Amino acid sequence: MKKIAIFVLCILILFLPLQVFAERKVPILLYHSIDEFKGHGSKELYVTPNNFEQQMMYLRDHGYTLLTFERWQDIDKVNKPIFITFDDGYKNNLNAFVVFQKVKTERFKPTGTIFVISDFIGRSNRLSRSDLKMMADSGLISVQSHTATHPDLTQIKNYRYELKESKGKIQQITGKPVITLAYPYGIFNDKVVAETKKYYLFGLTTTPKLFSKKGIKDELYLLPRIYIKYSTTLDDFAKIVEGE
Repeated sequence: MKKIAIFVLCILILFLPLQVFAERKVPILLYHSIDEFKGHGSKELYVTPNNFEQQMMYLRDHGYTLLTFERWQDIDKVNKPIFITFDDGYKNNLNAFVVFQKVKTERFKPTGTIFVISDFIGRSNRLSRSDLKMMADSGLISVQSHTATHPDLTQIKNYRYELKESKGKIQQITGKPVITLAYPYGIFNDKVVAETKKYYLFGLTTTPKLFSKKGIKDELYLLPRIYIKYSTTLDDFAKIVEGE
């Protein structure tokens, strides 16, 4: 009986990690503006710097590892992986960068991904070339593509400009690879995915759920993201990242 029990235990030890990793759910969070709401645009697309700081402190204090898509392969290797993403490249994303620097410790290195609209870089309310270069050089921010002009990708024909040219422009600014595309408005279809695969390794939607590996076709081009909003309380945030 002892030998049988030991054999069963060995089998469990060998196979349990595979089951855990197969079922692991990874949050990919979506932010837009990190600023006080001053009456311009949709309030729910804002998160105040103070709330954002509290959320990052929650992740730090609860053992999360913040990743960028360059480290996608690490989701099965690190403790509690999570991705922080920002769409549109607003100037106020500098507030998030300040928070990252503030909450950083020897053990906790906050990182995030900013998806910029390449033709909008340098506008009055958007990040400048120097902003993007500075953040990319810090190692805390990965700068990736949100297309050239933010169109509905299912309604266009010039994919080369929106996908390839935006990728090239961003790479020229940061000097770092652009491997991920966030679909404008979260809209995509089979054609969009096929075109995205020509230039990128990942495609991000706004399907509101946690990511878990299922081995389905084009899985890495259908990555889901969950909005963090102005009205998201810290308790709400905790439930989202914990998958409750």
